[in-house]
Amino acid sequence: MGLHDKLPQTSDRYAMMQRFRAREAWHVMKILSEFVESAEELQTITPAVSIFGSARTPRDHPYYKLTEDVARLLSDAGFSVISGGGPGIMEAANKGAFYGKSPSVGLNIVLPHEQRPNEYQDLSLKFDHFFSRKVMFVKHALAYVVMPGGFGTLDEMFEALTLIQTGKSRKMPIILCGSAFWGGLLDWVRERLAGEGMINPDDLDLLQLIDEPKEIVETIFRFYETRGFDTLPEEREQLLNL
Repeated sequence: MGLHDKLPQTSDRYAMMQRFRAREAWHVMKILSEFVESAEELQTITPAVSIFGSARTPRDHPYYKLTEDVARLLSDAGFSVISGGGPGIMEAANKGAFYGKSPSVGLNIVLPHEQRPNEYQDLSLKFDHFFSRKVMFVKHALAYVVMPGGFGTLDEMFEALTLIQTGKSRKMPIILCGSAFWGGLLDWVRERLAGEGMINPDDLDLLQLIDEPKEIVETIFRFYETRGFDTLPEEREQLLNL
């Protein structure tokens, strides 16, 4: 049997491509529906702070308790708290907000492992796609609090940094919580990225390292004390073009 005999015949290939295109079009519609449905649900959740962190942090870990304390203070101060809706740090963020005065929001992602919705969500949304979920984290938050985490946490943090650095998103506080965990990364960013000219030295100011929950809340209030929490007209344009 030669190569020609092993390849799909023209008619088979055409039919196969037609089936694929039909599935692809349906897939695009599903993505659009995620944007529309989540935007409608989240439009009243303001002001809000997104908290990122590991799904693998156990409930008896100090990072879990620290996250819960941060989220509770934010919630009692009037901020809705948005997390990834799963276990670990995400659960701690939702739990702290759930027992506070403001809504606890979970942007859940469908994964083959690890992710399961936690029980501490006043509003729970489900996503099949990471990128539409990340847009909602950015679009509906006034600040980001980044707790210790893995690849997903780094992805979310650097996505937010990139959008702000490039002017595609409004400026807002990005707060790293956990000096022992984040200190080495910040040293590397300072020495390698800034030191070798990969970023501007001023870009380092986009990140703040704060360990105390109360100071995190105060820092967010201080950032907005002269301008308020309302989205400015030019910022609305930025958010439309994320």
